[in-house]
Amino acid sequence: MKRTFCLYILLMGFVQIVNAQNEKPVIAFASDTQEPMWVEKLWLKPNHNLQATKMIFKDVDSLRPKAFFILGDVVSLGKSKKAWKNIDRYIAQMVSDSIPVYATLGNHEVMFNSKKGIRNFRKRFPAYDPSGYTEVVDSVAVILLNSNFGAMTVSEITAQNNWYKQELTLLDKDPSVKFVIVGCHHSPYTNSRIVNPSVAVQESFVEPFLHATKCVLFLSGHSHNYERFKMKGKYFLVIGGGGGLHQPLKANNDSMHDISADYKPAFHYLKICRTQERLEVSSRQLKPDFSGFQDGFSFSINSASR
Repeated sequence: MKRTFCLYILLMGFVQIVNAQNEKPVIAFASDTQEPMWVEKLWLKPNHNLQATKMIFKDVDSLRPKAFFILGDVVSLGKSKKAWKNIDRYIAQMVSDSIPVYATLGNHEVMFNSKKGIRNFRKRFPAYDPSGYTEVVDSVAVILLNSNFGAMTVSEITAQNNWYKQELTLLDKDPSVKFVIVGCHHSPYTNSRIVNPSVAVQESFVEPFLHATKCVLFLSGHSHNYERFKMKGKYFLVIGGGGGLHQPLKANNDSMHDISADYKPAFHYLKICRTQERLEVSSRQLKPDFSGFQDGFSFSINSASR
């Protein structure tokens, strides 16, 4: 009996070790979780958007990611305390479950009163730095940048651009970092009929990204869609499905070629796992009947060393 019990304990210990080895640390990303404003509903159709955002936060929380990143337009109006009410509750739940939450500014955070909006934003996300900041999770460095160039001074833009280039150089030399993901709010590439591709993001953020060895994925929102582009061998994803009103898209074309033209969930967020020298990127989509989430489109990215 004792020998059987000891064998059982050893077997359970082995199973736990195997499960721990097979467990893939998750990093989650979302964008545009804001409540729709009444003026937006004049030309875009609502679809239980508040419920969708609530369900996204709940599903992210159930995954217990190592970190959760929001790429701007967290709320509809950053200066309004009322606009933060629901999001504050969702973030508090994640914090209580030991999930770090990071974010960068969107245009809704700086709308009408940028100083007040940024002040409210920084209360929720104290790690935020107006010159950009980096968080490293499981050897994946995530750089968050501010793409609200219209609300920034020339010196602020210059400071961020200089920091960003220096940071990419340092991360390329850091042996503990295997991948670099860059995120901001405004999309450098999109076929949205409501918002345009950001030329300023292309010039300030995309060019250094393309030249950095470890940079493999550029994430953005602003366009309330899922879009995927591949430029000069690197991936650019638009993940603006966090709860904002879904935006119509222009027809796919050669100059702005969406390589996921057949995958257009109304609401979604991104789940990324690292397996040795590879990132597994999956879109978690809300089912059309709001019955729950399922893994949607997925693809893998190899590190530059392979």
